[in-house]
Amino acid sequence: MHRRTFVLGGIGAVVAPRSGFAAYPFSLGVASGEPAPNTVVLWTRLAPAPLDEDGHGGMPPGDVTVDWQVSATATFAALVSSGTAVARHDSAHAVHVIAGGLAPDAEYYYRFRAQGHISPVGRTRTAPLPQAAGRDLTMLFASCANFEAGYFTAYRRMAEEMPGLILHLGDYLYEGAGKPGHVRQHLGPEILDLAAYRRRYGQYKTDPDLQAAHASAPWLAVPDDHDVEDDWAGPHRLDDFPPLTAAQWTARRAAAYRAYYEHLPLRPRSTPAGTAMRLYRRVPWGRLATFHMLDTRQFRDPQACGGRWKVCADADLPARSLPGAAQEAWLLDGLAQHRGTWDVLGQQVFFADQRNAFGSGNMDAWDGYRASRDRLQRGWVDRRVRNPLVLTGDIHTAWANDLKADYDDPRSPTVGTELVCTSITSRGDGSAATAVPTADVNPHLKFYSDRRGYVRTTITPAAVRADFRGVDAVSTPGAAVRTVASFAILDGRPGVQRL
Repeated sequence: MHRRTFVLGGIGAVVAPRSGFAAYPFSLGVASGEPAPNTVVLWTRLAPAPLDEDGHGGMPPGDVTVDWQVSATATFAALVSSGTAVARHDSAHAVHVIAGGLAPDAEYYYRFRAQGHISPVGRTRTAPLPQAAGRDLTMLFASCANFEAGYFTAYRRMAEEMPGLILHLGDYLYEGAGKPGHVRQHLGPEILDLAAYRRRYGQYKTDPDLQAAHASAPWLAVPDDHDVEDDWAGPHRLDDFPPLTAAQWTARRAAAYRAYYEHLPLRPRSTPAGTAMRLYRRVPWGRLATFHMLDTRQFRDPQACGGRWKVCADADLPARSLPGAAQEAWLLDGLAQHRGTWDVLGQQVFFADQRNAFGSGNMDAWDGYRASRDRLQRGWVDRRVRNPLVLTGDIHTAWANDLKADYDDPRSPTVGTELVCTSITSRGDGSAATAVPTADVNPHLKFYSDRRGYVRTTITPAAVRADFRGVDAVSTPGAAVRTVASFAILDGRPGVQRL
């Protein structure tokens, strides 16, 4: 391949394959994630035909050697790290590279080469050293991208922000069968086995807007329910649809976790073993922040009173936990270390108390596990955590919330802050509504938006600025994005302040 073809791809741009070679294998783009001061994970998957029903993306049997390169410039004039990896047939020819020898708090570009083809170019960065102040950080977070519900324009707008870090808080894909009449349509029936999960990831990851978001910055990702099955809780299913035996349900969870690992830029420590996958982890960002990424599905007790919106005394049972006892202890131990100015909890479901006019709460969210939530809030207060900041997805609308010591007493101290991102597409275009639902019974809920989009945060030692970014529509591609509202969380002063 001519050198100019090799170096001029641009970030996220697909380089046209040279004739005479096999079909272009980098149809799913590239990604990076899990940044550390001197390493970052690089990802790609070889799949010239990613929609093939067998889940192998058009690749023949056999393993393939893949070259990878990291440079400080997009021209790759000089390499700072490089090597080879093996894309294995058994892993759907996915590649996870730990690129090492990198400088802390630095920006890099990366690419892959295989079978005579060059991948798109990705941009990534490393974290600061543990005791370094580091630069201010632009971090975006998002969740809930239903392919059928609309176009992934919000991902494209995220890429255009050129952030330092992206958090994805669950529902990277949806498991349901294709439904006619939607903006776009899932291929095939509801996904239940490994081949179907791989094919569904292939359908999602061929989307150019999603590819652009991955190529723009490193990601920290955690799954939620739809990455496996709607509203699942540990070994329990909330709905028996489709009907599955215990063995079939176990096989489905194992397949979903395996496919999730194969398609996200995760470190090897997250490699699943059957239905077990280590997803909760801590990612330090110098003295500026610590990201505590939580798993709110795998270890939870079943939803109280059958789930969904209920008035349910079982939600207050002390033994019930949403993250599980071991993860609760792990989180409180990490919060007690006071590594950064901001302790950021990246998690999936609505954290603050949220009641309707009848006093009911969402039993699938933290309202269904109130004792567990209280243990965490009291725990960070007792440990004198200066700036606990909870980031949330799942609910398909945007919120800014004060976290209260006692949700029954509006005068009780504010002990933390929650920012909730809306969905990328789920629930369609939405509306211009911004009135907080049931504000009279939830005075600690300070903001609401029904637009699709994401949240842009600017993290500094003095404050976190949160801009709620909304796109005008997802039913048609290419919509503009605008800031719906902005808030500040000041160092040492929990709660949101409208800007």
